[in-house]
Amino acid sequence: MSLDAVLARIDADLPEALERLMALLRIPSISTDPAYRGDCAKAADWLVEDLQGLGFAAASRPTPGHPMVVGHGGAGGRHLLFYGHYDVQPVDPLDLWARDPFDPAIEETAKGKVIRARGSSDDKGQLMTFLEACRAWKAVHGTLPCKLTIFLEGEEESGSPSLIPFMKENAGELRADLALICDTGLFEDAVPAITTMLRGLCKAEFTVRAASRDLHSGMYGGLARNPIHVLTRLLSGLHDVNGRVQVPGFYDDVAELPDALRQQWQALAFDHAKYLGDVGLSQPAGEVDRTPLEMIWSRPTAEVNGIWGGYTGAGFKTVLPGEAHAKVSFRLVSKQDPEKILKSFRKWAEAQIPADCEIIWHDGIEGSPASVMEIDDPAFEAARQALTDEWGRSAAFVGSGGSIPIAGYFKTVLGMDAMLIGFGRDDDQIHSPNEKYDLDCFHKGIRSWARVLARLA
Repeated sequence: MSLDAVLARIDADLPEALERLMALLRIPSISTDPAYRGDCAKAADWLVEDLQGLGFAAASRPTPGHPMVVGHGGAGGRHLLFYGHYDVQPVDPLDLWARDPFDPAIEETAKGKVIRARGSSDDKGQLMTFLEACRAWKAVHGTLPCKLTIFLEGEEESGSPSLIPFMKENAGELRADLALICDTGLFEDAVPAITTMLRGLCKAEFTVRAASRDLHSGMYGGLARNPIHVLTRLLSGLHDVNGRVQVPGFYDDVAELPDALRQQWQALAFDHAKYLGDVGLSQPAGEVDRTPLEMIWSRPTAEVNGIWGGYTGAGFKTVLPGEAHAKVSFRLVSKQDPEKILKSFRKWAEAQIPADCEIIWHDGIEGSPASVMEIDDPAFEAARQALTDEWGRSAAFVGSGGSIPIAGYFKTVLGMDAMLIGFGRDDDQIHSPNEKYDLDCFHKGIRSWARVLARLA
């Protein structure tokens, strides 16, 4: 089958592809606000109609929340599932937008043309890159490139409450050889990337309690335990001088980065000085024997996210507080088990508490593990070569410091790996006023998916 003809069709049909994207962007499918429930349903229906026009057997499927859109089409070859989400973030504060967020337009900027609208990058523009690649393939060859399942969610921006139940109830229908997700971006705005590592997350909130009430510091200071002292001593012992977490067993299930992947990351020439400089910092913290990219992509963390206690208002209230509080979170990698990590942390923390004090835990033991893709599957290298061909520079397997739950759910619920490929840029202002998606990213994103499909099919 001719890939060149498909790419030429994509180039010729770009104005029509933009019109279709604009039509979807005009629908204010804000999933967090009940006032837009009808608009979420309207966006789902729009996508169903578009998929049916491409030859998919598609339907809007009800959930307790917003609908899921599921479509099946094509035949033969590797069975691929594509995931995206059609819901968008709220637009507040509205007065910071330069135009109506649901009146999309092409704007000329110093960096080139952009598509300005809520959802242009996250995630309507991204999901439409895949559908437009399928459209061009169908127009040229009369068929879709392989067996495809389309799975589009309407609650990603509101915590995906219906997602896991729907996946479990429809596992047989949704299971495929490989999932494709388009909700990520280019590395440093230029290098095409496939995200193959996502960190997991678990967290703990607790109180250190000492005296039965706040105490006068003149009467009790120096004699009575101060829970803020106890808490800060505990938290300061969470890391040693080399940045290693001191919770017993914390690193037991942390795998070392493969040499080939480490070399590829080093070749990215990540400018950590600029990365830190952009937020007013200059020196890397964390484990002293690790590179900056390792620390944010493939190493676990223990972070204090909040700490409070005593009097914090204007002036002074010279008391020894009865309680002090903290929130601690752990980003997890490799095969670290959230339950095991939290149980070990609790045991370690309780051992630091002196007589007359106690720890009270305020939440259960839960979290999500890391997702690590099996990149020895030839599909990953095939997709990397396809992206390299389109962008004219070597594509990279990268990690992500954050968590993208859907990738983990594909693994745990459906037993399949996910390939995360996206074309967003750091300055797309997703979740913020004046969100945009570069026109070049939209265009090359469509071409990229056509190349990926040609190699995977």
